[in-house]
Amino acid sequence: MKFVRLFFLLVIILVVNVIASAKVSSFKSYRPVIDTIIKLDSVKDRKLLKGKKSTSNKGGKTAAGKTDTTKKQSGGLKSIVTAHAEDSTRYDDVHQVLYLYGRARVTYEDFELDADYIRVDEKNKIIFASGQIDPLTKRYIGRPISKQGKDKPVTSDSLRFHYETKKGKIYNASSDQDGNFITGGQAKKLNETEVAYRNIIFSTCDLPYPDTHFGIVITKGIGEKNRIVSGPAFLEIEGVPLPLAIPFGFFPKPDSRTSGVILPTFGEDQKLGFYLRNFGYYIALNDYIDLTNMGTFYSKGSYEVSTSARYLSRYKYSGTVTLSYSSTNYGLPGDPPTKDFHIDWSHSQNPNSNPGTTFSASVNAGTSGFFKNNPATQGYNLNTLTSSSLRSSIAYGRVWEGTPFNLTVNLSHSQDLVNKTVTLELPTFNFNMSTISPFDSKERVGTQKWYQKITVGYSVQGTNKINAVPESELFTSETFTKRLQNGIEHQIPIGFNQNILKYFQFSANVNYQEWWYFQTVRESFARGSVPGRDSLTFDTVGGFKRAGQYTVGASLSTKIYSTLSFKNSSIKAIRYVATPSLSFSYHPDFSNLNYGYYQTAVSNATIPYQISYQKYSIFQNAVYGGPSAGKTAGVGISIDNNIEAKVRPKSTDTSTTDKKIKILEGFNISTFYNFAADSLKLSAISFSGHTSLFKQKLNITIGGSLDPYVTQVRDSIMSNQIFKYKVPTNRYTWQDGKFPTLTSFNLSASASLNPALFKPQNTTTPTPANTLQTMNPDQAAKLALLNSDPSAYVDFNVPWNVSLNYSFNYNNGYTSTFVTNTIQLSGDVNVTPKWKVQYTTNYDLRAGRLSSATSFGIYRDLHCWDLSVQWLPFGYYKSYNVTLRVKAAILQDLKLTKRSDYTSNQFYSPN
Repeated sequence: MKFVRLFFLLVIILVVNVIASAKVSSFKSYRPVIDTIIKLDSVKDRKLLKGKKSTSNKGGKTAAGKTDTTKKQSGGLKSIVTAHAEDSTRYDDVHQVLYLYGRARVTYEDFELDADYIRVDEKNKIIFASGQIDPLTKRYIGRPISKQGKDKPVTSDSLRFHYETKKGKIYNASSDQDGNFITGGQAKKLNETEVAYRNIIFSTCDLPYPDTHFGIVITKGIGEKNRIVSGPAFLEIEGVPLPLAIPFGFFPKPDSRTSGVILPTFGEDQKLGFYLRNFGYYIALNDYIDLTNMGTFYSKGSYEVSTSARYLSRYKYSGTVTLSYSSTNYGLPGDPPTKDFHIDWSHSQNPNSNPGTTFSASVNAGTSGFFKNNPATQGYNLNTLTSSSLRSSIAYGRVWEGTPFNLTVNLSHSQDLVNKTVTLELPTFNFNMSTISPFDSKERVGTQKWYQKITVGYSVQGTNKINAVPESELFTSETFTKRLQNGIEHQIPIGFNQNILKYFQFSANVNYQEWWYFQTVRESFARGSVPGRDSLTFDTVGGFKRAGQYTVGASLSTKIYSTLSFKNSSIKAIRYVATPSLSFSYHPDFSNLNYGYYQTAVSNATIPYQISYQKYSIFQNAVYGGPSAGKTAGVGISIDNNIEAKVRPKSTDTSTTDKKIKILEGFNISTFYNFAADSLKLSAISFSGHTSLFKQKLNITIGGSLDPYVTQVRDSIMSNQIFKYKVPTNRYTWQDGKFPTLTSFNLSASASLNPALFKPQNTTTPTPANTLQTMNPDQAAKLALLNSDPSAYVDFNVPWNVSLNYSFNYNNGYTSTFVTNTIQLSGDVNVTPKWKVQYTTNYDLRAGRLSSATSFGIYRDLHCWDLSVQWLPFGYYKSYNVTLRVKAAILQDLKLTKRSDYTSNQFYSPN
């Protein structure tokens, strides 16, 4: 019986809808929408509530999916209201009310409104908007989205707006205010600049109420352009109010970056005492540059200060400059503190901003003990703490379009943190002319003649260099007056390539080098020196000197193919490709005294010792070196090997295309025989190879060298100790029936695995937007401006990653051997969709122990918060660091940190 009643009810509803559709010419069926947020007026909206067409709508026209601009204007209204709906519209002539259904849109002057249901009351000049209940999911959809002028869009459950006075009321609104979010409650627009709030949540969580995780509930308040003045307010987490309240307050609601104090963190360091860490002041100079000034102060007198400037010019360039200085004392009270400084500058240019010209900077310089003495500066980053060198580069490049010329100017810096030495190049320039064919013509018709294949190039580079200066002597006057080296190097390569006898590739080359120096070296034996002892003295002589050398070479190569076919096998064929090469090179002996590049130091006669002498180059230790000693006239032999298989397609493969599998991508063996040498004419036999397995998931590389000569090991006594030394002999090992001696061998294997490697890529699915992988250079510059810490971004979209690297090295010095055998493992895994664990470790297979650089990282995505844990369980850097921080860029300094510094370890020493 219930089913019959339900059936007749459906029939009645269908008949009513058919009649209504017949009365409204060419319209879609009208579905009444009952407002679930604000109750509609029972008199004014009775026809809407009943779902019937108004009887007063005589001659009123509606049009589904078409624009309807109201023509009736009253009260001196200056502008018109433009309305549109995709489903249907209906106009009530009696009450002058326009109804819009289904993706409706209304605009009036600078006011814009989108919603699934909009009612425009022209008589009272009131717009009402709301969403609707989806009949299938029973969810409230199509919420109103409103925007006025330059204000940011506001999403709400419903709203009323007087489009003449610009006043209105919004229910359960949600709006973004530059990293802060206002959601829930009621908002009443008083005028164009002020809004009255009631029971709203001021939060960094972008989820609308009631899903907001964290925020401050403002019971009553007034929102102005750049702030919210509130009455009573309290803190709420996960919908649970906390007993943390204020009677009134001021909350920032900026439309641009503003200056302010950076709150510090408090704690205790076992060596340095109590600290006030990262206390500072942020200065927003303008929309393109800001300054962050921070300091850390310890109760025992140590301190760290830094200032960081970030700048951005949209579509042009962006960068960050950080200057840091510290004074630390890990010793006894009263000991002199250690002074450290560091400069960090990164600059990148949009390649489209100035075509043909590039400028970039990556400066990372400072004292060798800065990161060691100030580990918190880089957030206890393991890679930074264990680094042994620093490098910097500032580069400018210019390419002249339509010409073969280009120029680069570079200032570079390298620093050895272990030996505490610095090398500077101030600056280095390089002007190049790409190879051209001077005897060829652009208007040539037909194939090239042999002489038209001759190519010529040119390059010149120069530098001013200070090499391996101790840090303590870097800024002394003698460093730049006596230790500054400079020089210019020219290179002119001439080449020729030609196919001969159809199967052979012949090439010839002549390379000329010339050096210009403004200082040279002279050697002499010190007075009273004894021959056989290191008593040579060096003297630097000023004045211009040039030197030049040339080499001549030629090579002949071909390819040899061999194929092994299979009939009744899934492997169709295996192809072997050998590429033998035979080369010749000639180089004169430029150490001959006739060239003037080498001189001889002669000692005085000392009884009972004879005169001793030594030949030396006047260009030794020069920035680009000098002409080489020794005559070379020899033949080089090499052969490269490649093996690949062709596999028949599977029965399920509809492409019917053979598949190629690389078995050995390359294996090269080479050596050189110098006919001009007095002895040991054959060079070491070197070999190298690489391949990939399992569909290129595993990469393997090998290399090494073989000594073809017999080498004897002898004993000697010095300072009452026996030590061994090697003596090579001019006899081949195969003359004694032995294989050449393996002097070095290395093997490395690496694999990087993640779920994407095991799933076929869907080429039809577009790449998701707004990810770190898909951002454009301008977006990357903005992201770098917000936060330069790459560890702040954790990708939860990849369930797991594994990177495995195996390394084996063997070196045979005859008197001793050196072997390393290690495995490096790193990666991450999503324990849950919001939990990620990262890990990095090294295991020494030879020693049978883990490296002290083993570390773990745990990340928890708390939506608008991040929880991170960094843990080094053992070793020199044993420590942990727990940080809870807000994701919002405007509140990056709102964080809670708990750490155990490795500087508090029992055996820690900064020196």
